[in-house]
Amino acid sequence: MKTIDVKDVTALVRKLCINANYYLPADLRQAFIEGEKAEQSPLGKEIFGEMIANCDLARQNDVPVCQDTGMAVIFAEIGQDVHLVGGDFEAAVNEGVRRGYIDGYLRLSVVGDPLRRENTNDNTPAILYTSIVQGEQVKITVAPKGFGSENMSAMKMFTPAAAKEDIVKFVTDACVNAGSNPCPPIVIGVGLGGTSDKAAYLAKRALLRPVGVHHSDPLYAEMEQEILEQVNASGVGPQGLGGTVTALSCAIEPFGTHIAGLPCVVNISCHVTRHAEGIL
Repeated sequence: MKTIDVKDVTALVRKLCINANYYLPADLRQAFIEGEKAEQSPLGKEIFGEMIANCDLARQNDVPVCQDTGMAVIFAEIGQDVHLVGGDFEAAVNEGVRRGYIDGYLRLSVVGDPLRRENTNDNTPAILYTSIVQGEQVKITVAPKGFGSENMSAMKMFTPAAAKEDIVKFVTDACVNAGSNPCPPIVIGVGLGGTSDKAAYLAKRALLRPVGVHHSDPLYAEMEQEILEQVNASGVGPQGLGGTVTALSCAIEPFGTHIAGLPCVVNISCHVTRHAEGIL
């Protein structure tokens, strides 16, 4: 049994909130480089060049890569042999978000009530997903989500009679109809199965998969490739200004579901698909 004080959780979350917003994952930066090579539009190539430069400037100067530093989405995998002490785990996570966003000079974009719209001035509450796993460590992933892309999310409750082609078309249409709103080139997360809320979780979780890595199941790998090709054939292009690279990657996460249903959720991420992880 390993004992972890929640103050260490707070410190780690604080650090990850800052790192996720300052430093893009290496696989994403590499995708920008590959996208610049593949893009056929001169303007699109120029935009990719600006994206790479922006990414590098943020890292060099320790500043946010995007002005919308997002709502903090946090995935916590807690080992079943861990004993958490010193306070409430969720409160410790929110305190880490509070410190990270204030200390890191990140934009505070969260309101405490969806209708009254008063800013909490510390970017809390965070969206927290916890899961119990084997082992004696806690793994935390912070994935800030801007709402230009989050607002383009889509859900459809298919019937079990839906074919693979129906799902591919729904996902493709959601991405193309989003146009310039999610700041393309986009990363596409798809949750398939479970219940409506489980599919939404899976779609968000899918965005954490390294760019360009397909599902291990050939059926879903093929669907991912089909969606990617169709979205890129749409002509939306970088920043919606036309081109041949509208999406960088597509990841589908399937889950068992009821015999009477087939939920599908699309979660689109902008080209700044941020996340950082750490282990205690």
